[in-house]
Amino acid sequence: MSATRLAGLPAVARGDARILVLGSMPGTASLAAQRYYAHPRNAFSPIMGALAGAAPELPYPQRLARLAGAGIALWDVLAHCERAGSLDARIEPGSIVVNDFDAFFAAHPHVALVAFNGGTAARVFARHAANALRPGTATVTLPSTSPAYAAMPLAGKLAAWRAALEPLVRSRYGSA
Repeated sequence: MSATRLAGLPAVARGDARILVLGSMPGTASLAAQRYYAHPRNAFSPIMGALAGAAPELPYPQRLARLAGAGIALWDVLAHCERAGSLDARIEPGSIVVNDFDAFFAAHPHVALVAFNGGTAARVFARHAANALRPGTATVTLPSTSPAYAAMPLAGKLAAWRAALEPLVRSRYGSA
């Protein structure tokens, strides 16, 4: 399988976002659908359903609206890369182009937490974009919601994501 030049998705964020969830680069299902976390076995929507009411059975635009209302923004570390298939391990290191985080953080000054969806996102951000973080912005690396990361069951992933995000999630349940 040869590597393909990929372009990521635009950020989904309101100006009042408090949490930025960063993946590495969308998988092939997400790129084909032009939707974040489109693979049907990705745990992101079930987790966000529990935390922000953005359950997988809702239409995609409603899920995004619920996330925005909860103060959660979505994006990826990479704007472009070459990769064969969907696995992060197949990203060609020399092809990496990161997103413009200086501009993002300037436009979203309330982001208090950057939550990395998996270790690859955290490592690539640390290597190529960490200087864009404003002083006092926290970061956390969370278990990947990808179906390729099967070492942890959904309950464990949900517990980790809940512990990290729930203190900052705006919701109808009274959090933050």
